[in-house]
Amino acid sequence: MIQFQFITYLLLLALIPLLLIMFFWARYKKKQASKRIGDPLLVKQLTSHYKQASYFQKFLLLSLSLGLLVLALANMRMPSGENRVSRKGIDVMIALDVSKSMLAQDISPTRLDRAKQLLSRLIDRLSDNRIGIVVFAGKAYLQMPLTADAGAAKMYLSSASTQSVPTQGTVIGDALKMCYSSFNSKEKKYKAVLLISDGEDHDEAAVKIASEMASDGIVIYTVGIGSPQGAPIMDETTGQFKKDVQGNTVISRLNENELISIAQKGNGKYQLFKSTDEVVRNLYNQFSSMDQRSVKDDSLINYQKFFQYFLGLALLLLLWEMMISEVRKPKPDSNKIKKLKPAVLAIAMMIFSSSAFAQTDNEYIKKGNESYKKNDFPSAAASYEKVVQKNAANNTAHYNLGNALYKSGKMDEAIASYDKAIAGMNKPLEKADANYNKGVVLQNNKKIPECIEAYKNALRLNPNHEDARQNLQRALQQQKQQNQQDNKDKDKDKNKDEKKKDEDKQPKPQPSKLTQKDAEEKLKALMQQEKNLQDKLHKVNSQSVVKPEKDW
Repeated sequence: MIQFQFITYLLLLALIPLLLIMFFWARYKKKQASKRIGDPLLVKQLTSHYKQASYFQKFLLLSLSLGLLVLALANMRMPSGENRVSRKGIDVMIALDVSKSMLAQDISPTRLDRAKQLLSRLIDRLSDNRIGIVVFAGKAYLQMPLTADAGAAKMYLSSASTQSVPTQGTVIGDALKMCYSSFNSKEKKYKAVLLISDGEDHDEAAVKIASEMASDGIVIYTVGIGSPQGAPIMDETTGQFKKDVQGNTVISRLNENELISIAQKGNGKYQLFKSTDEVVRNLYNQFSSMDQRSVKDDSLINYQKFFQYFLGLALLLLLWEMMISEVRKPKPDSNKIKKLKPAVLAIAMMIFSSSAFAQTDNEYIKKGNESYKKNDFPSAAASYEKVVQKNAANNTAHYNLGNALYKSGKMDEAIASYDKAIAGMNKPLEKADANYNKGVVLQNNKKIPECIEAYKNALRLNPNHEDARQNLQRALQQQKQQNQQDNKDKDKDKNKDEKKKDEDKQPKPQPSKLTQKDAEEKLKALMQQEKNLQDKLHKVNSQSVVKPEKDW
């Protein structure tokens, strides 16, 4: 379908009716002036060398040239259908258990390694869907917001480990809450959660939260990884099996009952991990059976542009207009034409050379888009680089270059390309998308204040940008958590300084004035008090059961 890239420029066509009014007004004034001169026959003789028809022809050619130049500025174009990306999919949040119990080796090499392998293969098959990742143990953290970038999802998945969450335990309820808040609250379908855990701790809140999520159209699938018989947990720091406070080896067992309950309340299904291929196939079929929404991705569309044709035709009409003379003469003034020729040729050369450059730019951009579509991001970036080196004002090349650099892992260079594209863009929606992409890169690069500002800029330009709104909320939450942690660290440092000052203020011990006999008697009394206290504590401990603290 043919469209104009810059529709607002078409308003300049209103100048043509204005010129028409001015033309007839000028003709009227000329007739009035000729009447005031005197005898019409005399006026006709004096103006016999003037050609009225030429005056109208020149006006007509100028008006047509103006219209063609306006159409060239509006940039008529037509999308090439073979490169349009249209897909159907859903939003999938992955909740991955990274507690130390996932280091048990009843699933070789470990439960966590096999879970990451499973998810990596599943992400490859869910390329048409948006994917987000939450990791959890004693707390839940958003590892990656929802995105259609499967490469980024696999990168974040590979970095997940038991060190990702400092607090140990298995709080499935918090993980489900984090997934819940990551979805678009306006939609009542197209949403699913995949929970992978050994479910070792009983989390009463998880089942209740799963029921609430199901009422909002979210389907929850669970995968139990481990064995009911259990296995010991390898301590990464010591290389030995983890032991409890009594010195007994800890055995971690799969809790299937809780995972089954969560799946049932979440209108999903539970399956026990036995084979990677089998679980991936079942999950893919289950996700594919859900209602899918159509999503159009315009970032890789190529356009056939027609501005050069309008520009060339306008140039020809202007040349024609310059050759028309309003004065009757035996022959044209060759000296005047010779003076005009160099200027006209210079203009023609400049316009057609710029058109040729534009065609070359389009070829490189198209080549880059093809490489991008094949996930060959370095080659795509190289093609876009050639365009921006020749034409630094090509905003499309800067924008696409930012996307390719981000996919190549060059975060800082991607942000610089987005900044150049934003500086040159005129359409608010395009600038909003560029600010949103910049915010995603900054957020993934842990630059929270900068990404917040980028999302705000996107929303100022496009208040209906729902992805920017959701990511902004998550970034603000991350900033709040970071500020709280910074305040805790400051308080801790302050307490250390105060403690050090107090220690400095403590009076230094003075030489004892006790005799040796008095000191021996006081020492015996203190030892007797200590013995009595130990006997009392032993009696209390023998009557009570101490529950050891769980750290796996």
